[in-house]
Amino acid sequence: MTASTITPRLAPAELAPFIQHTLIGVGITRDRIVAHAREAAEHGFNAAMVPASWLSVVASELAGTGIGVASALDFPTVGVTTSAGKAAEAAEIARLGATQLDIGVQIGWLKSGMFDEFREDIAGVVRASGIPVKVMLELPLLTEAEKEAAIELAMDAGAAYLKNASSGQIETANPASIRYLVERTRKGVLVKASGSITTYPQAVELLDAGASLLGTSAGLSIIADTGDAATASY
Repeated sequence: MTASTITPRLAPAELAPFIQHTLIGVGITRDRIVAHAREAAEHGFNAAMVPASWLSVVASELAGTGIGVASALDFPTVGVTTSAGKAAEAAEIARLGATQLDIGVQIGWLKSGMFDEFREDIAGVVRASGIPVKVMLELPLLTEAEKEAAIELAMDAGAAYLKNASSGQIETANPASIRYLVERTRKGVLVKASGSITTYPQAVELLDAGASLLGTSAGLSIIADTGDAATASY
């Protein structure tokens, strides 16, 4: 059963298993990251998405809960990390307890026609980490031909999920972008929506469009159906 067939019957709190509860920023304290992990477990979110520097703490907090431990790499400014450095950090992220990983991609390389390098940058992370990798494709920054190439190359590299964008600075997640990805994924490759997801109705629309996961820092507002125009999210 896909998300799009069940969301019309889901109450706000029942969206939690589709939401990756996100807290990534500057100056996050130990107390705050522990509270974030406990929120993920209390509400049954799909995963706690946290900075790599706090992974060991979060993995310990969530041990035995069934809640995923996620982190991000080459983010929030994507495409600035060397491929070797990215692979090494991916291996360390997995060692620290991450069960999944979101990564930025080399948009500049793609636009320069460096397709082999673009693909291998992703593949190196897939090999080094050994955990599901979600790629932030930054669709609004790409031409139609570049979008098609990025999707195919990411799947060739072994990506488990395709993402429309890294954050709301690139795109507010919308059904059109999600459907665009869903229509082009191969069997077994899923889609994660990301970018300023702040309300229950928006979350339902994205799931109905075919997203399997939602990345947001407004998960608590979404499951309480209190999100509005003033609610902020990455």
